[in-house]
Amino acid sequence: MKKIVLAIVLILSIFVAQAQTKNAPSQPEKTTDEQDGLVKDYFSQIMGVALSTTSNVKLFQFVYDWIGTPYHFGGDSRKGIDCSAFTKELYSKVFNLTIKRNSRDIFSMVSPVRREELQEGDLVFFKIHSRSISHVGIYLGNNRFAHASLRGVAINSLDDDYYGKHFYKGGRLLDAFKKQIEDSPDDAH
Repeated sequence: MKKIVLAIVLILSIFVAQAQTKNAPSQPEKTTDEQDGLVKDYFSQIMGVALSTTSNVKLFQFVYDWIGTPYHFGGDSRKGIDCSAFTKELYSKVFNLTIKRNSRDIFSMVSPVRREELQEGDLVFFKIHSRSISHVGIYLGNNRFAHASLRGVAINSLDDDYYGKHFYKGGRLLDAFKKQIEDSPDDAH
């Protein structure tokens, strides 16, 4: 329902802008930078995260497209998805990286990151009603993260009592992959 309302608001704002443009004196077309700025402002408002000039718009678009997808343990499609499949799909589509399918296995692929050092695209791991890692999400900034929860794909805050209580560690997958590449022998020569 939120997506429909947001889409209607966006469409109406486009029509209003077009009507104002037709009635206003001729102005130059918006540059790509201006368009990117508008997109980032839009995602900032929807997701509660201040996007910067270096923010990965593809990441936020992916999350936006999946918000509201139902949760289904073991699921990996728009009909239903779980946290690790959502994370795997995001890393495949946004970062072009193949990661493992289980939150504990994904944790084995990361360089640990303290909560205060989390960056956009990092992973956040939780121990929910378990002694081992049982949940994973993607950090967006401003202590907010995207994940497939029991209520479906959503954005929550690490400051929420529930998630703050169960937060285990953050992890940076890209640094771990870079290190593997640097440490691997160069077979090409």
